Amino acid sequence: MSPQFSFEVMAQDKSSRARIGIIYTAHGNIETPYLIPVATRGHIVALSTEDIEKLNIQALLANTYHLHLKPGDKKIKSLGGIHNFMKFQKPIFTDSGGFQAFSLGLGRQTNARKIGFLPGEKPLKQNADESYAKITEEGIYFISTYDDKSEHFIGPEESMKIQSNLGADIIMAFDECTSAGSDKKYIEKSMERSHRWELESLKFRNPQQALYGIIHGGWFKPLRIKSAQFVKSQNFDGIARGGSLGQTKKEMHEILDWIAPLLDGDLRPRHMLGIGWIDDIFECVERGIDTFDCVEMTRIARHGDLYISPASQGSIKNKFQLDIKKSKYKTDKNKIDKNCSCSTCESYNRSDIHKLIKQKSPEYARLATIHNVYFILNLMRQIRESIKLGEFEELKKHWLGSLK
Repeated sequence: MSPQFSFEVMAQDKSSRARIGIIYTAHGNIETPYLIPVATRGHIVALSTEDIEKLNIQALLANTYHLHLKPGDKKIKSLGGIHNFMKFQKPIFTDSGGFQAFSLGLGRQTNARKIGFLPGEKPLKQNADESYAKITEEGIYFISTYDDKSEHFIGPEESMKIQSNLGADIIMAFDECTSAGSDKKYIEKSMERSHRWELESLKFRNPQQALYGIIHGGWFKPLRIKSAQFVKSQNFDGIARGGSLGQTKKEMHEILDWIAPLLDGDLRPRHMLGIGWIDDIFECVERGIDTFDCVEMTRIARHGDLYISPASQGSIKNKFQLDIKKSKYKTDKNKIDKNCSCSTCESYNRSDIHKLIKQKSPEYARLATIHNVYFILNLMRQIRESIKLGEFEELKKHWLGSLK
């Protein structure tokens, strides 16, 4: 266990597994539940250091694979570590590089994602030549996405060394993120391999960093239970859920329901890898998840989708988003969201933002990203407060129940 890391549960919801807590690290604390914005290459696209500071972001997650390739983990170490490189002196998470086994492998070949497939509901292409990742029992061989030709190997020892060089507060064990298109035979083989890699990660970890183990097993109940029992039995500082999460959100919820009872009484923090839609947040918090990471809030902002609350007609049906590119917003003088107090909403209306995206103004991405990040972080504050006051179920119903 890392001596610079601990977790304390502050309050528990009476009618669910939702809870509020504090993760303590050498670079500060994280109040949970919390959705961690992703700074893939060491920064949030479109935001400055000053923007991030003003948003009062508690923690960020950076990508091991990308930082290893550019600018290089050794260079980041020479600069004093990832906190200096990112100019962010608060807690930082890094993933292990295992997600790229999926995103650059089968995900690239078939357009698959962690839950089901991208729009179209089935693989859009089957081209083995598209794979940039080759999985072996020892680790993963990657073809660099930066030069399209150089080959790089990451195994458990390499992942731990890279993450040690980066110097994040919280790191992930090396694993393979599987596809929603993989069958049970492959999922089981991958799970056993990931378990071996996770034990190797424990062996080669930097003891000053908090290391999370990752539960696998796809959408197969016996495998998920077996993996949860394995990870729970090891000396990890936290427990994450990873791998493929079924074909539908309902299957993802079932997976969490299988695991949750096994972790009752376990006082380590629980993380959800790569999930962060608004309805997912409520469903996962209800099932005991403490932290998430997801690129969703920033990626959709850059493409014109801005978050809105139920007060502004946000619903599950429209994914709590409005498409600011639509012509109906050309003369709309309303705030993006009537309940939002972000700096974008305080200074610009929908018409202003519509004009900026139509003009392809660089300022659009910044203003949109500020809004979406602020919106989600404010929602997480509301969720924490609702758990504290015993009103989580009411808040969830306000957002999801009557608007389905």
